Amino acid sequence: MVKKFTAQVVFLLAFCLAFVLILTSCKCIPGLEKKIVEVNLGEYSSLSGSLASFGINTHLGIQLALKEFNAKADDTGYRFKLITIDNEGDEKKAALAVENLVKQKAVAIIGEVSSNLSIAGARVAQQYKVPMISPGSTSTKVTKIGEYIFRACFDDTFQGTVMARFAYDDLKARKVAILRDTSSEYSIGLAESFISKFKELGGEILIDEKYKSGELDFKIQLLKIKAKKSDAIYVPGYYTEMGLIARQARQLGIIDAKFLGGDGWDSSQLYSIGGEAINGAFFTNHFAVESPEERAKTFVANFRREYELIPDANAALAYDSAYLIINAVLKSQSTDPEKIRIELNKTKNFPGVTGDISFSAGRGPIKGAVIVQVDGKINRFVTTVSP
Repeated sequence: MVKKFTAQVVFLLAFCLAFVLILTSCKCIPGLEKKIVEVNLGEYSSLSGSLASFGINTHLGIQLALKEFNAKADDTGYRFKLITIDNEGDEKKAALAVENLVKQKAVAIIGEVSSNLSIAGARVAQQYKVPMISPGSTSTKVTKIGEYIFRACFDDTFQGTVMARFAYDDLKARKVAILRDTSSEYSIGLAESFISKFKELGGEILIDEKYKSGELDFKIQLLKIKAKKSDAIYVPGYYTEMGLIARQARQLGIIDAKFLGGDGWDSSQLYSIGGEAINGAFFTNHFAVESPEERAKTFVANFRREYELIPDANAALAYDSAYLIINAVLKSQSTDPEKIRIELNKTKNFPGVTGDISFSAGRGPIKGAVIVQVDGKINRFVTTVSP
């Protein structure tokens, strides 16, 4: 009798164990699998056109973040679908892209890098009350559009100030020439903040020359600058023109003056265009591949493994932007754009690969900047400057 009872108990336990294993491992039984919420994330980038280097790296950074996160969908209960639109570096197309993303039910939007394009798209995002994060637009005008617009990068005021301090304190420059792009809000903002801080420190601006994006010949401006014999030349523009400016400056015999710039230089194309002429130049940036921070090292390793490429600051900022939105969705446990906006606004000490991110009252981050020096295709880490 005892043996028969024992055998029944053993059989019952074995049956229960098998049933539990089926419940926990078989996702094919209706109603047993965990429900996963699909989230539409919008992106508008310059995947073609003169700023394609920015857009492509931004896109890769977002893709990497979503691939990592979506691999854990069974645990988090959320999976993100990226809807990407190429605005071709055109302001009107940027605005239309955002409108299209809203129609496709994007709960939040990432884009753009160019401040002019971000401003065009942000107006539409604000109108439809959909939160938008710009990875790399540093113009202070971007977030002033409204409470739905955020940025993952520091602004021009901080960036220009950082370079002015570096030029004066570290390079011992006392006389500087400016060459700015008057068609770019980004370039104008950087130039003004640099000039203000450099003068405050006791430096002198010898000349303030101008150009417009798309120009190919800068010899007239450079000859005027050469005559002033400045210690440094501040060119707060984009890599597309900067490479040509550096080449033409060296051809005209401008050798000793150090070139200084902003994050708009950050592209693998800078050295391809400028060659040896751009070597030794310094610029402010949001991220350095040689950063000693562990989070940054891990990101660089993962990016290189995924794409066989070295990430630039735009890729890192876009990666952080994606995770900022993911974090807001998880904290709000909602796909409601308004609730996501509220959680984004509360962001404090978010551990990004470009540094800890806390949004200020103006929806821009409080974070440091790095100075890098061009050395061929590698931008060497020089120092970090805190706010």
